[in-house]
Amino acid sequence: MKCLLDVNILVAAILDSHTQHRIADKWLDGKALVTCPLSETGFLRVVTHPKIYGVPMPVAREALSDFISRHEPVFVPDDLKALKSSAQTSEQVTDFYLADLASTHHMKLATFDTRISHHAVEVISQLIFSSRTSCLCG
Repeated sequence: MKCLLDVNILVAAILDSHTQHRIADKWLDGKALVTCPLSETGFLRVVTHPKIYGVPMPVAREALSDFISRHEPVFVPDDLKALKSSAQTSEQVTDFYLADLASTHHMKLATFDTRISHHAVEVISQLIFSSRTSCLCG
C-alpha cells in the first residue's frame, strides 16, 4: 500500500534535529511513498517559518529535493475538489483533505497526528511502538 506523507512526517524525516527524526527515518525504509503539492508546500512553509524552524528557503528547498531524490516518492496532484473533502471543522480542513486525497487514490495518509479520525490514516508512532498493529504501508 502506498502512503501519502503528511507534512509532519516530511519535517521529521528531513530535519535531523527533529525529535521524531529517527522514528520517521526508520519507518520510511522500504515503504511505497507518495507526496503531493499540499504536503510539499506544507513542509516548506513549516520549516521556513521564522517562529518554528527558520530554515532559509533555498536550504529548505534543497533538503526537500534531496529527500525526493533519495526516496523517489510518487507524486500525485491535489486533484480532489475541496468540497469533496469530509472536514467538518476548520481544524480538520487540511488533515481531512490529505486523508480524503489518500483514500481517493487507494493509499493511506502516513502521519504522527493521533487526532485525525479517518479510515485512511496510519499513525506512525503507534505502529512503531505497538506490537499489536501491523504496518499497512509497504
